[in-house]
Amino acid sequence: MTDYAGLLRALHQGSVEFIVVGGVAAAAHGSARLTQDLDIAYARAGDNLRRLVVALAPYRPYLRGAPPGLPFQWDEATLARGLNFTLTTALGDIDLLGELTGGGGFEALLPHTVALELFGVACRCLDLEWLIRVKRAAGRPRDLEAVAELEALREERGR
Repeated sequence: MTDYAGLLRALHQGSVEFIVVGGVAAAAHGSARLTQDLDIAYARAGDNLRRLVVALAPYRPYLRGAPPGLPFQWDEATLARGLNFTLTTALGDIDLLGELTGGGGFEALLPHTVALELFGVACRCLDLEWLIRVKRAAGRPRDLEAVAELEALREERGR
């Protein structure tokens, strides 16, 4: 089980620049769907990569689904060479997204966020309109199912 509060606290205390996206963002907007991981879009600037590495290092990040013992170095160079990482940690699963289909990277997403307190942690969360946009662009069946619920929430708020 993922400790969302613990992961968010680690990122916040590490001064990591990130935006909550995915299922946790949907839940923050009122979705009743369950999610198994924390999805974040993160700033790719070198200093933020360093802060991200330091913040998660105590929780032993490892590639989710990779066989045990596979060489994986959790460092700035690894983050700089990659873009999106699906990780498991001692606090649970986290997806680090350098870019979202239909939304772009951290800088492009930032104007489309709202400040929220999630699990007692102040953070930025993708706003409802852009959450719908990126889930629709992802096009996976589970994302398209989520879009229907998110659109209903948007319509309900409009009343």
